[in-house]
Amino acid sequence: QVQLVESGGGSVQAGGSLRLSCAAFGVTHSGYCMGWFRQAPEKQREGVATVDGNGFTRYADSVKGRFTISQDNGKDTLYLQMNSLKPTDTGMYYCVIDPRFFCSVGVSDGSYKYWGQGTQVTVSS
Repeated sequence: QVQLVESGGGSVQAGGSLRLSCAAFGVTHSGYCMGWFRQAPEKQREGVATVDGNGFTRYADSVKGRFTISQDNGKDTLYLQMNSLKPTDTGMYYCVIDPRFFCSVGVSDGSYKYWGQGTQVTVSS
């Protein structure tokens, strides 16, 4: 059974940085679609960034140039480096993985079989 465990969330002031980590346990194949979603209170859940099995990355327009998704060499740890944070980045961030090589073209599109428990990010102005 796949288990995803996020860490690295916290509270920062606008303009600050955070790095989220996601440890993936029970993943038997290294070429899966992985990504990060977030959900702010009373808002719809949205995709933040995804990475295909070949390392191709996609980002939501709202985070392009500020966030970077990456993996370690073994592809069992996923990261999200978040710079120049804004109050609008506040929300619960979830790590996701699905047993397919390519993620959907739209960052928020597609379904993901496995979700982490989430880590809270709060950005104050």
